Amino acid sequence: MGASLGAGAIRELAARVGIIPTKKLGQNFVIDPNTVRYIVEQSKIDSHSAVVEVGPGLGSLTLRLLEVAEHVSAIEIDPRLADQLPITVKERCPELLGKLSVLNQDAMQVESGELIPAPTALIANLPYNVAVPVLLHFLAEFPTLTSVLVMVQKEVADRLCAGPGSRTYGIPSVKIQWFGKAEAAGNIGKNVFWPAPNVDSGLVRIHVTHPHSHIEEDRREVFQVIDAAFAHRRKTLRAGLADFIGSAPLAEQVLIQADIDPGTRAETLELESFILLSGAIKAQRLSSQ
Repeated sequence: MGASLGAGAIRELAARVGIIPTKKLGQNFVIDPNTVRYIVEQSKIDSHSAVVEVGPGLGSLTLRLLEVAEHVSAIEIDPRLADQLPITVKERCPELLGKLSVLNQDAMQVESGELIPAPTALIANLPYNVAVPVLLHFLAEFPTLTSVLVMVQKEVADRLCAGPGSRTYGIPSVKIQWFGKAEAAGNIGKNVFWPAPNVDSGLVRIHVTHPHSHIEEDRREVFQVIDAAFAHRRKTLRAGLADFIGSAPLAEQVLIQADIDPGTRAETLELESFILLSGAIKAQRLSSQ
């Protein structure tokens, strides 16, 4: 029968398991085999790759991943889809079934020890409403990851890949820098999905290098500072961080200690500056105790 799942096969499988795609779960199934092949090609995975796929849905991408990778761990929150996925693989490519593990779980609740083998690559068509939280969760939870290729809403893709000073630069742009370097890997139109979403999608590739793993215990504190700084992105950091640090004069003092101009805005800073700022805030709080 072949590994590819086209539009007809996807709809037939959906009917078999009683699936009507819902916006709540971000269910937009890829129905174009050429798009599936392109995603796998762009992922750069090979026969040594242990892949984790979030939201495999009806399996169009999963089947192709199984053909290339050493192993695929599929995380699916919908129990009907989780139950159907191994059946689909067995019917179409029974020789690949032993390379598949399926976990019926919310991706945000998955912990590192639950995936065996430990994943080296994350490849997924992420639901638009949870794309960034899921991506950051997996990057933090699985230090074994060395590469990521995710399909997300085009607007989210632009934010993930944006540099300091650009209009789309924000919290996701900075936090991704903690784990590595994000780059655009192609645009995906609406018509390759069923049902077709209202927006275009984009592929984002992340070269995971964990440049700050030596201060992993500080990541949560740094991320809190990033969140606080961008909560008032139109304000200067002196004004925007006043509540978080304690007062505007105190914020100015800490910013100067971190070698940051108090009159600048969050959108101009790279991650390194936020790390320095977090350290200065921590030192200030310890000295005031």
